[in-house]
Amino acid sequence: MSAERIPCSVAVTAKYLLPHALEPVVRDAAVAVKDTRVLALGKEADILLKYRPETRLDMGDSLLMPGLINAHTHASMTLLRGVADDLPLRTWLTEHIFPREKKLDPARIALGAKLACVEMTRFGVTAFADMYLAENAVFDVAEASGLRMLGGEGIFAFPSPGYGTEEEAFSLLREQAARWRNHPRIRVAVMPHAVYTTTPALLARCRDAAEELDLSIQIHLAETRHETEECLNSHGMTPLRYCADLGLLTERTTLAHGVVFDDRELEMLAAGGACVAHCPRSNMKLASGVARVPAMLALGIPVALGTDGAASSNNLNMFQEMTAAALLHKVNRSDPTVVAARSALAMATLNGARALHWPGLGEIAAGGPADIIAVDMTAPNMRPVLSPTSNIVYAATGAEVRMTMVDGDVLYKDGDYTRLDVAAIFSEAQRAADGLR
Repeated sequence: MSAERIPCSVAVTAKYLLPHALEPVVRDAAVAVKDTRVLALGKEADILLKYRPETRLDMGDSLLMPGLINAHTHASMTLLRGVADDLPLRTWLTEHIFPREKKLDPARIALGAKLACVEMTRFGVTAFADMYLAENAVFDVAEASGLRMLGGEGIFAFPSPGYGTEEEAFSLLREQAARWRNHPRIRVAVMPHAVYTTTPALLARCRDAAEELDLSIQIHLAETRHETEECLNSHGMTPLRYCADLGLLTERTTLAHGVVFDDRELEMLAAGGACVAHCPRSNMKLASGVARVPAMLALGIPVALGTDGAASSNNLNMFQEMTAAALLHKVNRSDPTVVAARSALAMATLNGARALHWPGLGEIAAGGPADIIAVDMTAPNMRPVLSPTSNIVYAATGAEVRMTMVDGDVLYKDGDYTRLDVAAIFSEAQRAADGLR
């Protein structure tokens, strides 16, 4: 007599399964999920022989893979998509973005975040790191959307829509950390904006708060040569050396952009254990420069991928970021072997988990979170299926995503959103964006 099958919540089946960016593809596969966790994965026949699902979710000729991780963005900046294209970073920021951001209030910030969550859910992002203003509104939206979020109030040396004084900023940080401390999908980080919008004392206070509250840190760093020259003039050090001198270059820290590093600074990065969130499309559009990603990867520095905000990169599509990362560094180095497809995919999954300081994300593994997406492999641009990894990085547009699951909860499937009123969000976001003109 055969053993009784083990009950589970759902069995997701598909033609292909890529559990991990660096592992081989399993064909005719299944993933058994119990509540929020993965019970088992492997060949469909073996999984269905051992497990008895309450629901069978057959994705047909799709590829099951880990959800993508957006390691650096500003979700609510979807409302500023397209307002100021084709400009240098500092002009774009000071003359166009900052003035519009002064008009933002929590209601508008929430609407921008809702639109961002629609976009990321549709394109297979299951977790994202967000730094912005009045971040409480973004936390609430992310929690309702079903996505995972590592978020932080942007900390400046001047007032923002979320606070008036430095004391209020750190009081707000403590409140946010306490509120979300035990939430399964929402985490808080300390997020000083950049070296040029803070002071040494403020950055030191951010460092101390992160250690006291056991939080990670994310900061924009070394994004442009202008920033580096300004930091040298103001502090006598490059941005990375300045942050290292303040004790910020540790395993707690993720550096957004990281474009301008010399050889010694790469060695310091590798020794310190900080991660880098690489944003290739934003850096290209703003002509910020080309981060030394192949050199970072060679030194073992964890490099993740981020879209930045939709005001600079214009979308939150991590498939496009993978393609850009792979192609940009090949042409920049005149070497077609650098940032291979598997490396780009690892940057969008496994390294994204490192950048968010969130163990267990970025892969489909027994006992791990059930964050799974299904990608249609029948689309014309995905045929033939000779190398699913190659198709994901070089051929996919993101529109091939058929299903997005977080913690075992299906958030999107074949055009239907289970948690988001898309039509209302589109209409309200358009009105809010019009009001920022």
